[in-house]
Amino acid sequence: MEKMPYQQALEMAVASESAADNGGSIRSEWQRALPTLGTGQVVLRDLRASDAPSLFALLTTEEVARFISPPPTSVDGFERFIAWTHRQREAGAYICFAVTVRGFDTAIGIFQVRQLEGSFTTAEWGFAIGSAFWGSGVFPQAAELVLDFAFETLGVHRLEARAAILNGRGNGALIKVGAVQEAVLRSSLHLNGRYLDQVLYSIVREDHRAAKLPRVH
Repeated sequence: MEKMPYQQALEMAVASESAADNGGSIRSEWQRALPTLGTGQVVLRDLRASDAPSLFALLTTEEVARFISPPPTSVDGFERFIAWTHRQREAGAYICFAVTVRGFDTAIGIFQVRQLEGSFTTAEWGFAIGSAFWGSGVFPQAAELVLDFAFETLGVHRLEARAAILNGRGNGALIKVGAVQEAVLRSSLHLNGRYLDQVLYSIVREDHRAAKLPRVH
């Protein structure tokens, strides 16, 4: 999900639509607040406004931002982004977890999942983690938590992701967690004045569940 769904220009319109759509509807527990999930060295939790400074510092560096649509350009911009994620979660269309390391509550990255249909049957996910934590084991642990939540709580059947062909680290990370390459999407990402080819990946619920079963020798 290198093209992030957040657009500052649409903030007020989305907020108004969400408020109208939610009138009288029954909300899931995760719409009220995301649960805290943990495994190994990683803890995922709901985003807070206080996460804005660390996310601004870690996700706007050249090596992190080079293959995603431009992140907010200020701490205030990240605060607005965080408020937007809460509105979208409450509307039942999107979730965004803060990634933290056990014992330290500072947000070092995010994982996002958004619905692609009128429900979460087909969804798209994406992630961004501060480069200081690349290769540390944070990504695969966090990804497994997000995959379990998507398939077992959100009810996702098919989870898609896109990665620029030039983004070798992103492609490798997706393959390591079981994503299957399906197609090359030519000139599908417009970034920094040029069009980039992307790879479309998917993970389906049955394959993810099968991969978690113990192997019989």
